[in-house]
This record gives sequence, C-alpha cells and structure tokens, in this order.
Amino acid sequence: MKDTKVLDLNSSYSYLMWCDIFSETSIVAEKNGETLGFISGYKNPNNSNKLFIWQVAVDASARGNGLATKMLRQLLKRETCKDIHYVEATVSPSNRPSQSLFKGLAKKLDTDCHISDCYVTEDFPDQEEEHEDELLFTIGPITTENK
Repeated sequence: MKDTKVLDLNSSYSYLMWCDIFSETSIVAEKNGETLGFISGYKNPNNSNKLFIWQVAVDASARGNGLATKMLRQLLKRETCKDIHYVEATVSPSNRPSQSLFKGLAKKLDTDCHISDCYVTEDFPDQEEEHEDELLFTIGPITTENK
C-alpha cells in the first residue's frame, strides 16, 4: 500500500511477519486480484479487550466509499474479537481522513470517541523529517449488539 503515499512504510519482511502473526486482527480488501485496502491491528497485550489499529490504507480508486469502515466492522465481527470492547489508534493532527474514519466508526457503533494526547514530536527518534504529534483515539465501549 505504499502507493497511498500516506503511511509510514515498513520493510517487506515486517509486513510478512505482521500478516503471519497478526492475521486474525488484520484485513485486506481485494477486487479482481487488486488490493484496495489494508488494515493492520493487534490485541493490546496489556488490555485484551482493546484492538489497536496500527495502519489503515485505502487505494485512491476506492476512497470515499466507506471501505475502511467496512473493514473495521468486519474485524470486530471476527471470533477473535468477540471480547473487544474498545478500538484504539493513534492519529496525527493533520490526518483528517483518519480522524473522520474513527469518529465515524464511533457514530456507526453508537458509542463514544475519546481523543487524548499520546506521543509528542520529541518522543520520536531522530528522523530526516520531523514526525507530528500523535493523538490517541479510543472508540467504545463496543457491545456485541453494536458490532
């Protein structure tokens, strides 16, 4: 999903490991053999009722059709997520599409979206470009009825 040009890219190896180890909490959307969307997530090891969404990517050709929301809802319906009551994600202040995605998910699930400070620019190791602050979006509580 590097063509989205909006994600922090990782090595192919990390994505292979991610898909192997976290396949139950990640999802790929395809149409006619083309990847249109990808969400990577994992259960928070410190709080097993939280699903942390690490990356969301939707190809430009599929944006604006609710694909990311559909993928998130499919993840929440999986057996592995039956005990998930919260979805969390960090989002930079300039990433309006992701902010809208998570606020919209809370609305569709008829629950709250709490936004708090998480990481500040100074928390990130030296980089060629400065990394923006990251806000923590917490959606929930999510019940079986609203999944």
